[in-house]
Amino acid sequence: MGLSICAALAEAGHRVAVLDINGTAAQRAAEHLRADGATAMACAVDVTDRDAVREAVRKVRVEFGAIEILVTSAGLVDFAPFTDITPEAWNRVVAVNLDGVFHCAQAVVPDMLAAGWGRIVTISSSSAQRGSPGMVHYTASKGAVLAMTKALAREYAAAGITVNTIPPSGIDTPMSRRSQAAGHLPDSAVMAKAIPVGHLGTGEDIAAACAFLCSEQAGYITGQVLGVNGGSVI
Repeated sequence: MGLSICAALAEAGHRVAVLDINGTAAQRAAEHLRADGATAMACAVDVTDRDAVREAVRKVRVEFGAIEILVTSAGLVDFAPFTDITPEAWNRVVAVNLDGVFHCAQAVVPDMLAAGWGRIVTISSSSAQRGSPGMVHYTASKGAVLAMTKALAREYAAAGITVNTIPPSGIDTPMSRRSQAAGHLPDSAVMAKAIPVGHLGTGEDIAAACAFLCSEQAGYITGQVLGVNGGSVI
């Protein structure tokens, strides 16, 4: 999803900084974008490390100037019965899915305040909307992202900053395929039958919604939950 979002924003004419814990993957993504004519850079960063996030943001400012758009798509999924979730597993999932959003947003909001314009899109999860057994820590972290999105939207609406969230469901991604391989999710054919539109979504589906929310045309939309889920959650 993150790669598709980067490509969609680049196609819309934005300069794109690709931040990922896997620095090699981030560099490959930036090279791919540049090969298509985009202006792109890459930074290796662990979003759970506040100092590392601030340093990555500093590098982006040096290269591109003030930051106008933030999309928080880093995520970690884990499966376990509630009574088997260890404090370490809980903290790790929350650190990536919730603390990472906090660190990244707090690092870039000052730029948006100074400009009087900004777009923040968080990637939450439909699990937070309907509750998902066997992954309470993941669901709780994504539910907190939904709440944070709404609070930030109210806090910064008058400053020209919009904050919205996309909770995906039934998207064919490497992370979902790993979960399928481990037996935590059914295969794609079974999943598709449970989706009203009859098929899984793609990263491009998420990217299209994200690019719209980041556009000037979406300036009157803030604090909203835009489900991209094929009708799975209404």
